[in-house]
Amino acid sequence: MKFFFRLSRFSMISMMSGKNGSFVTEFVLAGLTDRPELQLPLFFLFLMIYIVTVVGNFGLVTLIGLNPHLHTPMYYFLFNLSFIDLCYSSVFSPKMLMNFVCEKNTISYRGCMTQLFLFLFFVISECYMLTSMAYDRYMAICNPLLYKVTMSPQVCYMLSFASYGMAFVGASAHTGCILRLTFCNANVINHYLCDILPLLQLSCTSTYVNEVVVLIVVGLNITVPSLTILISYIFILASILNIKSTQGRSKAFSTCSSHIMAISLFFGSGAFMYLNHSESMEQGKVSSVFYTNVVPMLNPLIYSLRNKDVKIALKKVLT
Repeated sequence: MKFFFRLSRFSMISMMSGKNGSFVTEFVLAGLTDRPELQLPLFFLFLMIYIVTVVGNFGLVTLIGLNPHLHTPMYYFLFNLSFIDLCYSSVFSPKMLMNFVCEKNTISYRGCMTQLFLFLFFVISECYMLTSMAYDRYMAICNPLLYKVTMSPQVCYMLSFASYGMAFVGASAHTGCILRLTFCNANVINHYLCDILPLLQLSCTSTYVNEVVVLIVVGLNITVPSLTILISYIFILASILNIKSTQGRSKAFSTCSSHIMAISLFFGSGAFMYLNHSESMEQGKVSSVFYTNVVPMLNPLIYSLRNKDVKIALKKVLT
């Protein structure tokens, strides 16, 4: 733990002072594709995705914050998830959209390191916030009599604080290791954002330590949450099968299947990007679209529009 805090302190000082071992002062983001005929259609497509993401998540944050009836553990975690998705998509989407309309989309060294840190912070936060939500649903469905005691406000605050804490440690570890690298001449990042793997390809010094950190930290932040969520939903599905009402069982299955689909898309595409070294960067860019653009857009739709309480609260606010 001391290593991570020292690494975090080193990375923050380096970003603030601008001192690093790099000869490169700015990077060029290559974008999603270099085919001219696709630039304009993709610009409007991802602009719509970003607008839906911002409106959906900001609306959900506002709705939960204003409505006292939604101040429960489930909506507390949903509030945090929407806030994370809102910030998360805003870290890279503006620069991504610029790639489709600008001939050369540049980003400064400091800007790139800041984007990398914030991107990793919010993506790791989302991993653990989804885990907290799965645990909350497990307690609500499998242990309803103990739910209020188990999911007290103190426990909810502790789980959210732990999610952000793990995200800070992971983002600091990755960013600190990237700051130790030297970038000599190559400065074109084969991606639409400053991500770990495209930056490692540009380094003119050894990246062995970085690759080990990626395997350990990314493996931990994908394996632990995904296994916890999987086990939680196995118990949840087992409880649903015991429901005697056919209508209630089908409704519960429908809701859980939507949640599982969104979670699988998020963790599956993330694992494919970071843990599958045999893939090309072009394939990596396509897979990263799912966990960077699609999932933040789908989350408010899946967790709110299918929810009766949210619909009632929205009608009250509108009227």
